[in-house]
Amino acid sequence: MSDLGGMRASDAEREAVVERLREASVDGRLTLAELTERTEAAYLARTHAELAQLTADLPGGAPAPAHHPPAPAGGGGGKVRKWIVAVMGDAKRQGTWRIDQEIGAVCVMGDVTLDLREAEVRSNAIDIVATCVMGDLKIIVPDGVDVELSGMTIMGDKKVEVVEAPPNRNAPVVRVRAYVVMGDVKIIGDSRAKPIKRGWFAWSEWWQERRAEAGYGPRREFSHDMRHDMRQVNHDVRQALGEARDAFREMHREVRESHREVRREEREARREARDAWRASRDGYPPEPPEPPRAPRW
Repeated sequence: MSDLGGMRASDAEREAVVERLREASVDGRLTLAELTERTEAAYLARTHAELAQLTADLPGGAPAPAHHPPAPAGGGGGKVRKWIVAVMGDAKRQGTWRIDQEIGAVCVMGDVTLDLREAEVRSNAIDIVATCVMGDLKIIVPDGVDVELSGMTIMGDKKVEVVEAPPNRNAPVVRVRAYVVMGDVKIIGDSRAKPIKRGWFAWSEWWQERRAEAGYGPRREFSHDMRHDMRQVNHDVRQALGEARDAFREMHREVRESHREVRREEREARREARDAWRASRDGYPPEPPEPPRAPRW
C-alpha cells in the first residue's frame, strides 16, 4: 500500500484531482481560497499519496464523473445577476457567501468591496460586471487565481495586483468587466489585503498533517522549524523597526530643536536691528555700554 502511495503521479492524475476539487467547489464544499490552495498543491504534488490527501475530506474515493453545473435560475436568454450597489455610501460583501450567478457591482460616489476568498463558488468561473462613476471598487481574491480584467476607463484607473497562477494550469478564473468614469477599480490578492480570520498556518498545518499520515513525517518537523524561523524573523523585523522608529524620533527631535534655536536667533537679530533703527530715527544713537566698575573691597 505504501508502495502504491509513493508512486509518482502523472499530469493526467493531477488534472483529475483538480477537476474533483472544482466539482467540490461547485457543490459548495470548498471556498474559493480553499479551491485555489488545493489546486496549487495538486500541481505541486509528486506522489499518489499526496494527491489522495487533497481529497481525503471530500466524498467519494475515486475521481467523480464529468459534472455539468446547473444553469442559474431564471432561464431565458438574459443573464441573472446578483447586484451590489453603493450610491453615496459604502457596500461590502465578505465572509462566507454563495456565488452562483454573475455579479453586478455599481458604485456612484461610493465604495464597493467584494471579498471573494471565503465565497462558495458554484460555477467554474466568477463573472463580475462593474460600473463606477466617481466611486471605488475593490475586489479581493486569493493569490493563485487567474484574473481577466477588461472594460473601459475615462479619467479613472483599473489595476490588478494579484500573484497569478503559472501558465498552463487549470486555476480558478475571475473575470471582471469594468466601466469606469472618474473612479478606480482595483483587484488585489491575499498578500496585499487584510488576512481572513483563519490562522496563518491553517492550510500548511492541514497539508503537513496529511503528508505525515501518508508517511512523510520529516516534512512536518520542517514545517515546525519553518514556523519557528518565521516567528524569529518576524520578531527581528519588529525589533529593527522599533529601533529605526526610535532613531527617527530622536533625529526629528534634534532637527526640531535646531530649528527652534535658529528661529530664536533670527528673532533676536530682528529685535536688535529694530531697536537700532528706532534709535537712529529719533536722532539719538544708542548709548555706549558703561565701562566695567572696579570692585569695591
